[in-house]
Amino acid sequence: MNSKSKKKPALGKGLSALLQSDDTDITNKSDISALVGSISTIPSKLIDTNPFNPRVYFEKNALIELSQSIATHGIIQPLTLRKMGNGRYQLISGERRFRASQLIGLENLPAYIRVANDQSMLEMALVENIQRENLNPIEIAQSYERLMQECDQTQEQLSKKISRSRSSISNFLRLLKLPADIQTALRDNKISMGHARALLSFETEAEQLDKLKQILENSLNVREVESMNKTVKTKTKKQTSNLLLSNDQSTFQDFLGDKLSSKVHIKKSKTGNGKLLIHFNSDVDLNRIIAILKR
Repeated sequence: MNSKSKKKPALGKGLSALLQSDDTDITNKSDISALVGSISTIPSKLIDTNPFNPRVYFEKNALIELSQSIATHGIIQPLTLRKMGNGRYQLISGERRFRASQLIGLENLPAYIRVANDQSMLEMALVENIQRENLNPIEIAQSYERLMQECDQTQEQLSKKISRSRSSISNFLRLLKLPADIQTALRDNKISMGHARALLSFETEAEQLDKLKQILENSLNVREVESMNKTVKTKTKKQTSNLLLSNDQSTFQDFLGDKLSSKVHIKKSKTGNGKLLIHFNSDVDLNRIIAILKR
């Protein structure tokens, strides 16, 4: 066995250690499909967790909630795995989905297979994937998320790389915070991107799912959905008093919302006090926000 096959990723390097491993080299553009390609089905017994994952605690109730969603809808966002030299696979991203699927005994899991050590080739593959014309909004959002997570890109860097506005990227990423039922409806072309964005404006998951039901049963258009939310907001505004934000405060509100991929509101009262509100859709979403704030 040569020295190269014995090489192990350095401790403490996290995801970058996996992305820059020496297991397999892909050096030409014809191998791009090996980086993104179609989704593979991998036996769960061949998948190992990532020993370098900085997240070591997974909240039990959140995993149970996710497992129930997976049992109903399947795994909407495939895992990302690194192909090992011994016929096994190592998780790069998706450990929560992996652990939740184990709770319900799923034997085979959908996954993207990562076999290259060249991070720039992975970026190229994902960017080309985004530029395909037949992607639905959920697939585009998932590609954005992969570029950010696996290639360590910020929204600003991603915006420059793919020549799309940061607000556009943020709007797509927010789709991944919608309940699984809504993501599935959007993926299956039962609702439009406009419908999904309108549903994001409703405060709770229960409201969003109720409006989805109304859209599907009554064939509501986007403006009709938006008008329902305006009616609710008008009633709410009559019950509250909120001062206008300064430019700096408004900019910070938008910045924090982009950072957390969630709705953020700063509310000020005439007495000088106020609230910083961060919205979440579920325990899973709350734990995601907490993890970001702890970084």
